[in-house]
Amino acid sequence: MTSYLEHFQLMEAVAMNTRKEHPYDSYVPILEPVLKSKLEEFSVLGYETIKEQDLWAFLTQKKWKKSHEGIRIHELVSDILSVKVGDYMNYATVEAYKSPNLFSGLASEELEELLQPKEKS
Repeated sequence: MTSYLEHFQLMEAVAMNTRKEHPYDSYVPILEPVLKSKLEEFSVLGYETIKEQDLWAFLTQKKWKKSHEGIRIHELVSDILSVKVGDYMNYATVEAYKSPNLFSGLASEELEELLQPKEKS
């Protein structure tokens, strides 16, 4: 199981990615009870830090990369209920690796200073 800190870091990385408008975004209010139900299931499995927007990002960026015109609500509900926590965590891990380098803003001297072993007193 992923620790809280690891999951928090993964979700920060996912949130950093910019997201375009998705054709299914208009269905969010209708699908909210289904999303909450899936999040409750994740919570029971020990993943209580996953938020609704995180799950929605997974669905729109991974499961529904290609939208279908005239999709029916029951198809979206089925897709949401069939999400496995492992699939979501794989997605979150890959997104975390895509995140920008956190040390890119540091000068090389600052980075070297951070990486120097501390002298014992």
